[in-house]
Amino acid sequence: MSKTSSQAGSSEASAPATDRTRPAAERLLSLDALRGFNMFWILGAEAIVHDLAKVHRGPVVRMLDRQMDPKPWEGFAFYDLIFPLFVFIAGVSLVFSLSKLIETKGRGGAIKRILIRSLILYLLGILYYGGFSNRFADVRLLGVLQRIALCYLSAGLLFCFLRINGLIAVVVALLVGYWSLLSYVPVPGIGPPSLAEGRNLANYIDAQYLPGHKWDGDHDPEGLLSTLPAVASCLLGVLAGLLLKNHKVGPYEKVLCLLIAGGAGVGLGFAWGIEFPVIEKLWTSSFVLVAGGYSAMLLGAFYLVLDVWQFRHWAGPLVWIGVNPITLYLLEGIVNFRDLAERCIGGDLSQIVFHQYGPLAVRTLAVLFMLAVARFLYVRQIFLRV
Repeated sequence: MSKTSSQAGSSEASAPATDRTRPAAERLLSLDALRGFNMFWILGAEAIVHDLAKVHRGPVVRMLDRQMDPKPWEGFAFYDLIFPLFVFIAGVSLVFSLSKLIETKGRGGAIKRILIRSLILYLLGILYYGGFSNRFADVRLLGVLQRIALCYLSAGLLFCFLRINGLIAVVVALLVGYWSLLSYVPVPGIGPPSLAEGRNLANYIDAQYLPGHKWDGDHDPEGLLSTLPAVASCLLGVLAGLLLKNHKVGPYEKVLCLLIAGGAGVGLGFAWGIEFPVIEKLWTSSFVLVAGGYSAMLLGAFYLVLDVWQFRHWAGPLVWIGVNPITLYLLEGIVNFRDLAERCIGGDLSQIVFHQYGPLAVRTLAVLFMLAVARFLYVRQIFLRV
């Protein structure tokens, strides 16, 4: 996915408790904090690393700087994890929200919630990319929030009708089926199967059948065919959520399962990547396993520290962000915290006061503005519920 089409996740709505470092009892603090950790990089932390690298060229900073750039095509960097981690978290979250809804309002009530929420998320995605302010040919029909909406819709409906074995079967079918399509189906008008950009089946389908604005010319990293393996990413989150919700499994066993399964996913993904490369812009099956594996391990680590050991004092800012990700994502697009910080300490003032650290100071202030807004919304219990 293009870095400029930054990613955002979604939070299953339920208000935190009045204790401002802990959400309500039925929520997993680790899930809110992990969502906030993910969003933190989108809302400025990634840019801080880049600005720091311009004035400090130590080996650690250089390594971090490289990880903040998504791979142009094949490969995997930390930044490539951000979007699939949000999709994974959406899958974990829906297990808890829909399970409760099925218990109280039945399967019909859950399906109604899934349909309404998916539609709202999809329309917010349209709005984020300019809405209908331009010609219909310039409307981006598939983007970040739109993909999350489609993944939530598919995974939510499957969760309502299938048991765990059925969900696993769907994941396998999606990954193997997508691999088969891209590996064995010739690309009309181009030639044999290919994974090169612009010459593969997924890009061809976008060019032929996806109307509106496409992010990469005649194709889109959030395109039609690549949405299928993205649904598998969400279902991996559903499987993790089912594990966390299983009261028959102890907390340390849950952590161990997440870490082992995550490590296995990363290993299998890179092994598969030898034959079917890890490519985020195509959301290849190997990419799903690698990203899902890292996501599971991160969830296991956050769950261990925050919900098992209950070492929580450090997580406040992440929770502020994590319970309001859509609000902050939309605000960043409308307000732009970086521009606001530039108005306060930018221009000649930043050069006089901060010298070569001027851009870093501006970027840091932008993140502080974002955190201040996040904390204000959290304290006032103002949440954008979809």
